[in-house]
Amino acid sequence: MVTFLSGGTGTPKLLSGARRAAALDGATVIGNTGDDVELGGLLVCPDVDTVLYLLGDRLDRETWWGVDGDTAETHDEVLELTAAADEVPGPRYLDEDRQTSGRDLARWRRFSAVGEFMHIGDRDRAVHLARTSLIDAGHTLTEAIAWLGRALGTDVDVLPMSDDPVATLVQTPDGPIHFQEYWVARGGDVHIDDVAFRGASDARPTDAVLDALEEPVILGPSNPVTSIGPMLALSGIRKALEVTPVVAVSPFVEDRVFSGPAADLMAAVGDEPSTAGVAAAYPFVDAFVLDEADETELDRPVVRTDTTMTDEAAAERVFHACEDAMAAVA
Repeated sequence: MVTFLSGGTGTPKLLSGARRAAALDGATVIGNTGDDVELGGLLVCPDVDTVLYLLGDRLDRETWWGVDGDTAETHDEVLELTAAADEVPGPRYLDEDRQTSGRDLARWRRFSAVGEFMHIGDRDRAVHLARTSLIDAGHTLTEAIAWLGRALGTDVDVLPMSDDPVATLVQTPDGPIHFQEYWVARGGDVHIDDVAFRGASDARPTDAVLDALEEPVILGPSNPVTSIGPMLALSGIRKALEVTPVVAVSPFVEDRVFSGPAADLMAAVGDEPSTAGVAAAYPFVDAFVLDEADETELDRPVVRTDTTMTDEAAAERVFHACEDAMAAVA
């Protein structure tokens, strides 16, 4: 059995390869929830939902976000109403006193549906509606996600990193903004001074998460700062990773990132944006999978392969490299 730490699109792609290899029996996926937002009253969990949709055979493989073939009539209508009222489009945070009122899971990350800046499909929205309703009925986030997993027909345990709220905030010269505003609304075209995980000092991983971390762990090529960083900020996660075999796939080829804002974010928090920087940020990792063109020398075992995951066959190749790396340290 193995546990995956998942955020963004890198680890879900690796999961698609592990599933093709029929290697997910008994596996657990722990999803990053630092990217979560409450949008128009609904709790949206982008990183967890990507895994749920992948394992439930509903994921849009072009965007690696949302439901394949989904319509967006509600989203489009909200934007039309906003435009008709002469409102400025874009992210609109609720007032400070409303950020922490009501349900605990909505703390520090509440956005109005007016000017909805994230593209939410109609079937996708139904998932957010169900999750929020379950939480409002008294269920934990872990219980709500397990319910959704059953509804979507997933055969792998998917866990949120915590039942407590954590918000990934990007510090800019004009003040902090939520990661979703930084990446989705502004396309990453923002100067970053730092990154903070608000609420992490009070949040705790669930017992289910800590139990899963007793198994060997694989980190796919996810963003070290905003996909994996929120998990590492939780009390007990690093300690658990230090005592179990861990393999990680680098999201870089030397100093070239495969995709996304990882390089800018790593530089902002003082880490070298490179494979060497990832290794320095992950002292608990026992072995790495690097691209065959990556000649970075590390002080830990390395398995090299083509780490470009353009389809499931390529992703399966990378997963088998992870198995080879794990065999060297487990």
